[in-house]
Amino acid sequence: MHNAAPLKNALDWASRPPNVWADKAAAIISASGGSGGSRSQYHLRQIGVFLDLHFINKPEFFLNAFQPPAKFDENSNLIDAQTKENLKKVLLSLQAFTLRLQGR
Repeated sequence: MHNAAPLKNALDWASRPPNVWADKAAAIISASGGSGGSRSQYHLRQIGVFLDLHFINKPEFFLNAFQPPAKFDENSNLIDAQTKENLKKVLLSLQAFTLRLQGR
């Protein structure tokens, strides 16, 4: 399990007045070996509500990084074509949502 303290500290510091997270679009992605990523995403969404973040709802992205086929090469580069496509969909959805929040 990775230490979540750096993420928690970043969220804490940036939420102090003025809260730089307020009214920002956000997406959550996770790569784990099981259900830890989905549980983490759920908790981060709860925190985001308090921070006034606006999350995209779809598509969700949960990557089981150890399930075949291989997702990463020996240099930690993403190599799985389906995972790349799913990640692209998340990023395009985030871009569209961001533009909508900005009134464009």
